Amino acid sequence: MVEPARNGHPVVTFTAPPAPGAATTLDDLVDRLRLLKSWAGSPSYETIKERVNREWTAMGRPASELAGKTTVVDLFRPGRRRVNADLVVAVVRALHPDEDYVAQWHRTLRVIGGESTAAAQVRVQDALPQDMAGFTGRAAELEELGRLLDDRDGRAVVISAIEGMAGVGKTLLAVHAGHLLHERQPFDRVLFANLRGFHPDPAQPPASPAAVLDGFLRLLGVPGQQVPPDLDGRRTLYRRRLTGIRALVVLDNAADAGQVRPLIPGSPGCVTLVTSRRSLAELHPAVHLEVDVFAPAEAIRFLRRAAPHVPAGGDAHAATRIAERCGHLPLALGLVAGHMRAKPGWTLTDHADWLDERHRDRRLDTGVELALHLSYRHLPPDRQRLLRLLALHPAQDVEAYAAAALAGLDLGTARAHLRHLRDEHLLQEVTPGRYTFHDLVRAHATTRAHDEDRPADRRAALTRLFDHYLAATTAAMNTLHPAQAHQRPRVSPAATPVPPLSDPDDARAWLDAERPALVAVSAHTAAHGWPAHTIRLSRVLHRYLQGGHHADAVAVHGHAHEAARQTGDPAERAHALTDLGVAHWRLGRHEQATEYLRQAMDLFRRTTDAAGQARTLNSLGIIADLSGHCQAAVEHYTKALTLLRRTGDRDSEARTLTNLSIVEGRLGRHREATSHCTQALVLARRIGDRDSEAHALNNLGDAELRSGRSLPAGRHLRQALALFRQLGNRSGEAWTLDLLGTFHLRRGKLAEAADCHRRALAIFRDTGDRDGEASALNSRGEAANTTGHPADALTHHTAALAIATEIDANEQQSRAHTGLGRAHHALGRPDQAREHYRRALDLYTALGTPEGEEIRALLGTLASGG
Repeated sequence: MVEPARNGHPVVTFTAPPAPGAATTLDDLVDRLRLLKSWAGSPSYETIKERVNREWTAMGRPASELAGKTTVVDLFRPGRRRVNADLVVAVVRALHPDEDYVAQWHRTLRVIGGESTAAAQVRVQDALPQDMAGFTGRAAELEELGRLLDDRDGRAVVISAIEGMAGVGKTLLAVHAGHLLHERQPFDRVLFANLRGFHPDPAQPPASPAAVLDGFLRLLGVPGQQVPPDLDGRRTLYRRRLTGIRALVVLDNAADAGQVRPLIPGSPGCVTLVTSRRSLAELHPAVHLEVDVFAPAEAIRFLRRAAPHVPAGGDAHAATRIAERCGHLPLALGLVAGHMRAKPGWTLTDHADWLDERHRDRRLDTGVELALHLSYRHLPPDRQRLLRLLALHPAQDVEAYAAAALAGLDLGTARAHLRHLRDEHLLQEVTPGRYTFHDLVRAHATTRAHDEDRPADRRAALTRLFDHYLAATTAAMNTLHPAQAHQRPRVSPAATPVPPLSDPDDARAWLDAERPALVAVSAHTAAHGWPAHTIRLSRVLHRYLQGGHHADAVAVHGHAHEAARQTGDPAERAHALTDLGVAHWRLGRHEQATEYLRQAMDLFRRTTDAAGQARTLNSLGIIADLSGHCQAAVEHYTKALTLLRRTGDRDSEARTLTNLSIVEGRLGRHREATSHCTQALVLARRIGDRDSEAHALNNLGDAELRSGRSLPAGRHLRQALALFRQLGNRSGEAWTLDLLGTFHLRRGKLAEAADCHRRALAIFRDTGDRDGEASALNSRGEAANTTGHPADALTHHTAALAIATEIDANEQQSRAHTGLGRAHHALGRPDQAREHYRRALDLYTALGTPEGEEIRALLGTLASGG
């Protein structure tokens, strides 16, 4: 409550702690957590941390798993995409130790956690879906939409809200209108998204506008790391990207105006078409086009065009009776037309009489219910069953192999069924070979599945599906990374068809196409009783996800960690924590990554898993190296090598030797660095591990560059680049491009150097690799200084320094300060140059690297007035 003002400011007091149940987003939840802190007397974050750790220690939690102050502070900051639920609950208990109240937070966290993850899963397209062949009717609506384009004359934003009941054909109208507008005057860009406003499955909530903007921005060429983290920032950048170009944006199936507003371009020349079941009267400025059922004449024309060879029979008004029985609803008419085509020899009169009989027998009130029932009932039983099972799939769309797995069919039969279901308007083909449902059809099919299929049969079908994804993913990974096959869990071959994945290009393409489905499957299996599938899918996918899909890695490995907690398997929990740690350090979250890795190390020690300990030590070594603790990194790698040589894991040994070589090179020990890389290369080639071979070649090139051996460095870097590209490892490709840029710069090939650095920076930003982004920016700054462009160098090094400081990457901070010193020196600013050189010297001295002597020489030049 608010008390009267004191000294001009209202005083907020609380009669009860804030209720979490009203929160619908993570930001809402964080707001309530901050209110709870105020209600509890605003204890300091240090006090909260101590209370949490006191309770956790009493529960037997090891010191490595206790909370840090920074982690607690971060929990109270808005704009988060996920939170540590265990820590939230512990903080709530520390602020108000009432178990009923704590239970309310437990429930809210489960709801928001699931819904925010699902809302962030959305497919966007840079093209319209296929237009409906033989589109019929809607002449008045199309004329009005055409007038909008003619009237705007490039002076205003055009928004048309197409509103109407379910099944009235809003999406078909919007897509057809979009194609017509594009044909009349082609747009520079086309964007399409299904906002999933009324999905019948609660596990598929309306798409988050922030997630849609993330997808749109990437389609517009914005690298992933340049996508702002908050909704307002994304909307601003989105509108800026569309300024000055003609764009068509189609937003299908909107939940409400609030979901749509952030997605509307803000500049003239852009046309937005929105469809929704609800009135979007709050959407301004917009022309609202209410779409009703077909007029009687339109409905009859639709039927005759959809089933052109069906004779009228004895009743000249039979088509009118059919249209009336369908309520003139386009979806119902399309479904009935499919039934008509499947009954050769029947007349329109026969169909009209039969519809009347079914209506009397079923007592159905609406045309769509009748049409859905009739279309479903007159499918062959195996096609009925496939439709029911497809509705259970946790992803948004499905292809033939997954359909075959669900229903236990051969591939040819599955493909034929999918085509028939599409032709009968029960499925929509979103892209060639991939199918999805209209919401009403999905809801109907889901109801049928629960009514007609035993729970055991539904579970068996989903188990076949999850087995299929697991087997296909394993096959793809064995093709791309055969040397690590022994590290992956044993997976039985699928009992249903899997695509041909023996070619690396096919394997990589399949993983890229199915990645959204695999993320959805990992969430579903973790939440609905298939934890073993979640865990194994995470283990199998980790190397692929490390190649640049870091946000997906956080989601998949987070689900695996929860599944391992459910099953009480400490070994699998340790693997999931390690993979989570790797994903977070790739995203520049070093503190969080270290916390996960230390928890993993403790669990691996408890289970006496030497290989797991070595893998975790290797990751801890990488973070120590990135943070500037070179000696700690060497110690981690040395311990890992001892364990790996004891276990005989040659692949991991090669990777650890490669990582050790990086630190040795940084410390100026070029001979040792080259020796370690050479050993790693021999090992990788001996066991046929192309990924480890690529890393060894990359780091061998780095060592040779550092020691001044440019020619062999160039050869090895080109070999590494070719391998990384064959494997689809974008992170590795970016690091090699960064080094190749430096190689070209030293040889005076400025255009080639600039191109490599630009491409490296784009990949780092797209994949979210913050350390890599800082490195590429520093490389561009160093190139600018070398070529006499100190002002450009200031821009690049300043940006690199901001990132490196944020993620605590000391080496990149050192490079940035050195570059800034050189730029200011060249611009005649000795005081600024001296300050940056001194900061670089302090950092290099702490790192123990030889660059410190170079900085001392530069400071000496300044002191002498040079």
